[in-house]
Amino acid sequence: MAATTRLQSTFSGRPVLVTGHTGFKGSWLCEWLLLLGARVTGYSLPPPTNPALFDQLALGSRITHVPGDVRDLGALTACVRAAEPDFIFHLAAQPIVRLSYREPVETYATNVLGTVHLLEAVRSVGRPCVVVCITTDKCYENREWLHAYREEDALGGYDPYSSSKAAAELVTGAYRRSFFQSDALRGVALASGRAGNVIGGGDWALDRIVPDCMRALDRGEAIPVRNRHATRPWQHVLEPLGGYLTLACALAGARASGDAARVAACASAFNFGPHLDSNRDVGTLVTELLRHRPGTWLDQSDPNAPHEAGRLNLAIDKAFHLLDWQPVWGFERTIAETVRWYVQSGSGGVADLTRAQIQTYLAEAAAARQPWAL
Repeated sequence: MAATTRLQSTFSGRPVLVTGHTGFKGSWLCEWLLLLGARVTGYSLPPPTNPALFDQLALGSRITHVPGDVRDLGALTACVRAAEPDFIFHLAAQPIVRLSYREPVETYATNVLGTVHLLEAVRSVGRPCVVVCITTDKCYENREWLHAYREEDALGGYDPYSSSKAAAELVTGAYRRSFFQSDALRGVALASGRAGNVIGGGDWALDRIVPDCMRALDRGEAIPVRNRHATRPWQHVLEPLGGYLTLACALAGARASGDAARVAACASAFNFGPHLDSNRDVGTLVTELLRHRPGTWLDQSDPNAPHEAGRLNLAIDKAFHLLDWQPVWGFERTIAETVRWYVQSGSGGVADLTRAQIQTYLAEAAAARQPWAL
């Protein structure tokens, strides 16, 4: 990775705080930030799964690891004050739709009040920084449209998880307008990122299609598929993470140049999704996965199962035009790289495998002349 890339020149040697760093996406983000030379602090509950990518990457000994709950305002504020971050990525969340039906109070407390606590901690500490709060494509009021949702579309959510993420977006917008917007050039510049359906190696969560597939194949069993016709914007985990980093980089660059208009434009919500041809149904995803690791699947559709959206699709025009960001890997490549990670991780060397995949992704983005990767 060239020392002159925009991302490395932005993050090298800079203090970065990641909440939810023990989770799937948070662990990948920490590994990428370390490759960029950042000084990373993480604040989170213990890893939510066993195995956990956080442990496989030995991140606990490679960053400043602060155990804590975003529902604890005092502890979170103390962490923000001690870390003195130039950048904050807020990923801490209860991220599973089906679990939100079983644990709605915990879901709202973590996803909504946790966001309030993070932003209140930033406000009370008073350190100038760039903050990117992470939500989801499910934050929109889903009308099962054929067309893609844009950042200005109505927020909503049928289930506790989706509505909690919509509420987190409302909280983010309210804090931005109430406390940060007037001095975003020199104080706190606050943005949010809404990702598509993220897959990739190292996800060990329950009730997610790819980990469920890999566990079934490991056991020599048919893959249980509960919603084969549901369409999702599938993307490799590196795609939205690259978007979050690019967004933070754009805000930092605009602040450094004194460009108040660009800071105002980028201190807002952004969709980070795949190209349109990566919007596929679950049955197609499972079939493609089985091309790389043979097995069978079983339709376990249940008409009485908790509601899950039938169709999701994100428009990414804003990220393309304002940030020069677009996806690198298509649907087939995303599945191939995901399966390859799981297969090769069985032989050990998870840290090397993960770093190599990040470097391959960056090299291909640069070869494609993606501005954010140069």
